[in-house]
Amino acid sequence: MRLVAGHAAALTLAGIAVGLPCALAFARLLSGMLFGVGPSDPLTYAGGASVLALVALVASLVPDRRAIMVNPVVTLRDE
Repeated sequence: MRLVAGHAAALTLAGIAVGLPCALAFARLLSGMLFGVGPSDPLTYAGGASVLALVALVASLVPDRRAIMVNPVVTLRDE
């Protein structure tokens, strides 16, 4: 379970590391369309990154937990 969660966390962090600079660049381009939020509001970026990280964690742990409950011997014997 730790292996799958670790890989999911690494992919999530890599996605956030790539996505945040891209989001900042596009926010500056679209700053005229933002209402009530500055193009580099740190609270908005932190909140968005936190929500995405939480969703990625749940998305990786739910199937992982279900897979742990399966007996490997029974799975290997099934045809």
